[in-house]
Amino acid sequence: MWAFFSARFRMWLLLAIAAPLLGWLLGRIGDLIEARRGPNGVSRVLQQGREFLRRRSRGPLAARRAADPTGVGDAGAPRR
Repeated sequence: MWAFFSARFRMWLLLAIAAPLLGWLLGRIGDLIEARRGPNGVSRVLQQGREFLRRRSRGPLAARRAADPTGVGDAGAPRR
């Protein structure tokens, strides 16, 4: 069935569902290792993997981004 999906839809599925879940799993394992043995190389690599996937995820499971504090992003809009 996977073969019947378009390439664009398959990529969206990977980025919207699989990447956030994998990032959560990597972070959870890293947190458990760090809680048991303290900070070490393995836990740092797993948490870096979580952050990498969090930055690249999109879709319903992606981390929410903060709004722009400067206001409207349109250069033609007057500032208040």
